Amino acid sequence: MPELPEVETVRQGLAQWVVGRRIAAVEVRHPRAVRRHAPGGAHFADVLAGRTITDVRRRGKYLWLPLDSGDAVIGHLGMSGQLLLQPPGAADELHLRVRFRFADDGPELRFVDQRTFGGLSVSDGGAELPAEIAHIARDPMDPEFSDEAFVAALRRKRTEVKRALLDQTLISGVGNIYADEALWRAKLHGARPADALTRPAALRLLGHVRDVLGEAIKQGGTSFDELYVNVNGESGYFDRSLNAYGREGEPCPRCGAPIRREGFMNRSSYSCPRCQPRPRGSLRG
Repeated sequence: MPELPEVETVRQGLAQWVVGRRIAAVEVRHPRAVRRHAPGGAHFADVLAGRTITDVRRRGKYLWLPLDSGDAVIGHLGMSGQLLLQPPGAADELHLRVRFRFADDGPELRFVDQRTFGGLSVSDGGAELPAEIAHIARDPMDPEFSDEAFVAALRRKRTEVKRALLDQTLISGVGNIYADEALWRAKLHGARPADALTRPAALRLLGHVRDVLGEAIKQGGTSFDELYVNVNGESGYFDRSLNAYGREGEPCPRCGAPIRREGFMNRSSYSCPRCQPRPRGSLRG
C-alpha cells in the first residue's frame, strides 16, 4: 500500500496540475470508487461540477483537495489507486473509475484503481481539514509535528515499537517498508517494547523515520510493481536504496550478516540479526 512518500509525490504532482482549475464535469464509472460518499455517485458528480480546486493537501496517507465551496474531495489510493493527468483524447485506462473534466479543456484528472480498495468522497465543509480524517496524527514531515509530544506518547505505549510506528493515531504516513528501514538505521528490532526506549533512543528513531521519508520523497517513492505511479505514470525508485525491506538473505550493508525475514501482522518484517538483535522474551523469535 502506498505510504507517505508515494502519496506526497502524488500530492506534489496534483498541486502543479489542478490547483486553480474549475471542474466542468465528473464521470463516475464504478460505484465502489465513491463508496465512502454516502449520497452516491450521482451526488458526488453533481456537487463537484462548477467547483474550483484551490489546493492539494495531505494528512498521512490521505489526500484532500479543498474547493472554493469550502468542501473538499478526499482521496485514498488503497492498494492500487492512481491519480493520473491525461490529455482529454487519451484512451481510457482499463481500470478507470472516475474522470474529472475541467473547464479549460486541459488535462483530465483520472482515478484508476485495479483492485478498487481506494476511493474518493466529498467532505462537507472539509476544506481546512476533513472531519473524516481529523483523527489521523500529523506526520513527521509536517511543520507542526511535535517531536517531544511524539516521543512522550511513544514511550507510554505498551506495545512493540514497530506496531507503534504503524499506529496512524500516533504518527501518520509510516507503513511497513519505511518502518523497517528506519528501524534498521536505528539498530532497533521491531519487537523492542516501545515503553522501554530511552528518550534519546526514541528521538534517534524519529530522526531516522524523518530521514527515510525525506529521501524516499526525493526519489519519488518506492515502486515494487506497476500499481504505484506518480501523476505522469512514472514509477518511484527508492527501492534501489532500501537496506533491509525485501532483502531477505542479502548481506546487511552495514555488517554483512544476511538480512532475515519474520512474519508480522500477516506481512513481513526485515532486519539484520547482528545489528538489530531480538529483545529478550520476544515471542516472534
